[in-house]
Amino acid sequence: MNDYEFECEYGSDPVRVCIENAIIAKAAVAKGLLTEESPVVGFVDTDAVSKTIADLHKAFPAHFTHFFAVKANGMLEVLKLLKREGMKCETASPGELQQALNAGFTGADIVFDEPAKTPSVIKKVLSLGATLHVDNFEELERVKVLLEGDQYSGEIGYRINPQVGSGVIKAMSTAGQHSKFGVPLDDPGNREQIINDYLSHPWLNTMHTHVGSQGCSFELIAEGIGKVVALAKEVNQRAGEQRIQSIDIGGGLRVNFYSDKVTPTFKQYADFLKKKVPELFTGEFRVKTEFGRAIMAKNGSILARVEYAKNSGGRHIATTHAGAQIAARTIFMPEAWPLRLSTFDANGECKTENVIEQDIAGPCCFAGDVVAHRRKLPKLESGDVIMLHDTGAYYFSNPFFYNSLPAPAVYGYRIGEGGEVELREFRPQQTVEQMMSVIG
Repeated sequence: MNDYEFECEYGSDPVRVCIENAIIAKAAVAKGLLTEESPVVGFVDTDAVSKTIADLHKAFPAHFTHFFAVKANGMLEVLKLLKREGMKCETASPGELQQALNAGFTGADIVFDEPAKTPSVIKKVLSLGATLHVDNFEELERVKVLLEGDQYSGEIGYRINPQVGSGVIKAMSTAGQHSKFGVPLDDPGNREQIINDYLSHPWLNTMHTHVGSQGCSFELIAEGIGKVVALAKEVNQRAGEQRIQSIDIGGGLRVNFYSDKVTPTFKQYADFLKKKVPELFTGEFRVKTEFGRAIMAKNGSILARVEYAKNSGGRHIATTHAGAQIAARTIFMPEAWPLRLSTFDANGECKTENVIEQDIAGPCCFAGDVVAHRRKLPKLESGDVIMLHDTGAYYFSNPFFYNSLPAPAVYGYRIGEGGEVELREFRPQQTVEQMMSVIG
């Protein structure tokens, strides 16, 4: 992929993007954040996060409630920011659940949908009054035993796999014929058993589906949601009352990694759903969403020092401190998760000249630790700085402990009216001793 071609094609000029981001690079260098001891750092644009959430709230009507997928970025300061902006939390592990509680969310603010819940975890979720999404028929039997009486202050319901197929990235698709998630709706006998369970247990009062995330089209997502809405309506019709009060339609809005343009938008998604699944917009059901990547990805970036530059087999290679330990998806699935890059000199000034084809390598000890292959960028030399864009979700917030490399420091920032950069530490860099305690 060539930044200088792809970005222009998708609506942005890479030189402009570099110049606009130089203010962050220069601030990081000037404030001593990017050093020999701290050669890679993550950043979160807090004003941009607030604007993204405002756009989300504006796109959907008031009976929609928006839950953030904590797996996308579970840092405490990020969750506190999201809470201030009116979001709630979707959690999928005991750790994510605890972090949501640490950030000040109550049980009523939390959805829990881990696919491998133990009885003790189910019991804790129920004690909090959180929404519990039941993954399968066996899990429902556990819930029956652990639920005291026929009343529950929160919501409980099945996660439904509508089995509408996979998107472009199969690993990110959750509604295929053989998906590990949810009750497969079209398997023989399942639809009737689902309906009977709702009719038999009045505390089953919600329904959940999530077709997939990056790589899933609007059409595929809407088809899956439509099947679940039809199922919910059938339950209510046969119950003779509004047994199912809410439907959780998951997340899945894809992110444009090829330019700084935000596309598709929340409004485009909402408008599409209104045409394809109008029942979501009548007020018959309260509706929940679970966006993660779409909230955070474009509002985060990574800066890393270039430690060495060399030529191998006629190709220029820049070895940096940003690799699989903070960009695992890009390293292991580069075609599915490409990242835009900007280049700066040692002072944080934008580099725009002497564009050549080169590899941008990371620090990990395996040959595939390359963030970008044969990328056309200004020639990088030792001491330069590189920025990885669109990394606010699933990157520095989800470190991979390969080679026992420490998790980097992360800073929240905003740019003042006078152009000054205001920084606040969200997470300190992990020390070697802390890393050793994690490894054991």
